[in-house]
Amino acid sequence: MKLIRSSMLVEPNLPTFEELSRVHDRKYLKSVRNPLKAAQIVEIPLVGCLPPCIIETKLLHPLRLQAGGSVLAANLALKHGWAINVGGGFHHASHSDGGGFCFYADITMAILDLFDKKAITNAIVVDVDAHQGNGHARDFANNPNVFVFDVFNPYVYPHDREARQFINKAVHVNGHTTDTSYLSELRKQLTKCLADREKLTPPGFDFMMFNAGTDSLSGDPLGAMKLSPQCIIARDEIVFKMARSKGIPICMLTSGGYQKNNALIIAQSIENLHSKKLIDLSIN
Repeated sequence: MKLIRSSMLVEPNLPTFEELSRVHDRKYLKSVRNPLKAAQIVEIPLVGCLPPCIIETKLLHPLRLQAGGSVLAANLALKHGWAINVGGGFHHASHSDGGGFCFYADITMAILDLFDKKAITNAIVVDVDAHQGNGHARDFANNPNVFVFDVFNPYVYPHDREARQFINKAVHVNGHTTDTSYLSELRKQLTKCLADREKLTPPGFDFMMFNAGTDSLSGDPLGAMKLSPQCIIARDEIVFKMARSKGIPICMLTSGGYQKNNALIIAQSIENLHSKKLIDLSIN
């Protein structure tokens, strides 16, 4: 079933160096142009042998465009109640460093853009990628207006124990976590966090950044978990339903996932969200 037409798609602008500098250290932004630094972040040694022009056109430019997509999607979420960037979710990148394939801190960029515009006052990052989201956790360590909710496998990369202290609510999962227990714990803990914030600072969160990585799928070589495709689809539905029930605009990023079937499962999840009327794909 073809749900998405070209008229429904929006292309982002490429962030400028100055816009990236709002989030990143300028020295760091210059360093990623170095093939050796790029190879370190993308974790492919051969990248260090490529000329800088190839690093720029084939790697950095597309990643900056995805980061711009996250900023655009966050703004569209406030307008329509939801938006999805089929990319982004670079949750290992922070102000002065990158890692785990993540060069640009798009989650931080998008949220700060909304704060700068005074469009929001209380944001929650719901990160369900299999890996700990250490980048935005570091960036928002001293910001009481950003709550980090992270469901991750602590036995895989990045093992960033320092950044764990900046996670407001950590939910640990692993290779033995079943679909049923995963969904139950997600629903229970996220429900509590949303309710607690409503009591603390009424009316609660006014923006949700949903980092919906699919590397927790069974068979993923990096996530080391065994969730089924049906669980991923149900997971996304739970988060969208909670956001909808609280009237919280939600921006979804697709983040990590390292198998051939990831794109299909993401598409099936979006189709499910549409069929459950949690998103409206007729919006132009």
